[in-house]
Amino acid sequence: VQLQASGGGLVQAGGSLRLSCAASTPTFISYGMAWFRQAPGKEREFVAGRRVQSGTTAYADSVKGRFTISGDAVRGVVYLQMNSLKPEDTAVYYCAATKRLGDAQTLATVAPDEWDYWGQGTQVTVSS
Repeated sequence: VQLQASGGGLVQAGGSLRLSCAASTPTFISYGMAWFRQAPGKEREFVAGRRVQSGTTAYADSVKGRFTISGDAVRGVVYLQMNSLKPEDTAVYYCAATKRLGDAQTLATVAPDEWDYWGQGTQVTVSS
C-alpha cells in the first residue's frame, strides 16, 4: 500500500487546513488509518485515527474538538480537517495505515513503529 499525503501549508493561528491521504489500493477500506505529527526535536505522536469500514474515530486530547478525521472509501482517501489551528500544531504530519484489528481507540495506542505503511510527511506551519 502506498500512501500519498498532501494539503499542508502555512496558516495563521485560528485558521484551518485540510490534509488528504490517498491510498493506492481499495483494500485500505479494511485497514486502520491515522494521522501522526512530529515537531522538531519531539517524538512522532498520534493525532487522530479512523477505522475506514466502521467509521469509528479517536483523537489525541490536544486536538479534540478542533480536528476531524474522515474517510471516503470510494475514492480511497482519508482527510484530516484542522480548525482553530494553534502555533503548537506546527509539525510535519504523516498518514499511516495498519492491518492491525481493533477499533479506533485501540489504534490510538499503537506505537508509531508498529504501523505497517507510511506516507511522506506534509508540513503544517501555524504562525502566531
